[in-house]
This record gives sequence, structure tokens and C-alpha cells, in this order.
Amino acid sequence: MRIAICFALFPLLLMAQTGSETDEHAIRVVMDRFMDAWNHHDAEAFAALFSQGADFTNVRGMGATGRAKIEAFHAPVFATIFSKSHQEYTDIKTRFLRPDVAAVDVRWKMTGAMDPQGNLRDRNGLLNFVMEKNAGGWEIAVMHNLDLSAPPPPPK
Repeated sequence: MRIAICFALFPLLLMAQTGSETDEHAIRVVMDRFMDAWNHHDAEAFAALFSQGADFTNVRGMGATGRAKIEAFHAPVFATIFSKSHQEYTDIKTRFLRPDVAAVDVRWKMTGAMDPQGNLRDRNGLLNFVMEKNAGGWEIAVMHNLDLSAPPPPPK
């Protein structure tokens, strides 16, 4: 009897695994769009990846709540300190908390960011997301950004 139940459930296990692989791919597509929006310095496209009520926190602990405020937060920095920046991810780790909720860690590296003195420098860090799946697909509900770069040398 137990063997029959195991064989009966096996196709369901395969379907669940396939669904997770499909969702993991969809999350990677969101991350590709995230990097593309960043690299085009497009605050509107960047914010569109977030849910309407999303929370965003940057590496300095400053943040914004809601898609419109996330866009408004990024527009000036895309025009100034990140205007020459290029960001890419080096690794993505996804953990599904539920079929419609995922914790996603994205390791990133960036070139062309300006420090407070206007010098370009390379950076690297970790983006931590909570993502939700809804009828339109996966969206960012919460994002925290960590800069793991060595601090720049003090001014002379």
C-alpha cells in the first residue's frame, strides 16, 4: 500500500519541482530586468519591478516605500552618482518560503560608481529580496542592499 501511494505521489513531486524551476527562472528574468534598468539608469523601469507597496532600503539605511517613491528615490542618483555605473550579478540564491514567496540573495559587482569626491570606484555587495508571485508574475516586495566593498581611502 505504501509503495502504491509513493508511486501515485511521484508525478506530483515532479510537478512541484518543475514549478520551482519555472519560478526560479522567472525570478532570474526579474533580476536581468533589474540590472538592465540599473544599467540604463531608468528609474521608472527599475521601480516597475517592485510591488505597489514595496519597501526599499539602500546601503546607507535610507529607503522608500511604494513604487512611486522608489522611482523618485532613484531618479536623482541615476542622474548623478550612478550615471556612469554598470552593475551585474555574479550569483543568485533563491529559497522558496511558499510557492508564491521567495527569499532571493543576489551578489553584485559594480563599476563606475562615484564616491563623495567624484572619483569612480568599483563596488560589490549583496542584494536581499523578498519576492511575491501574483497574477502578473514575480515582483519585489522588500529589498535591502549591502555594500561589501572596502571603504575608499580617506581624502589626502
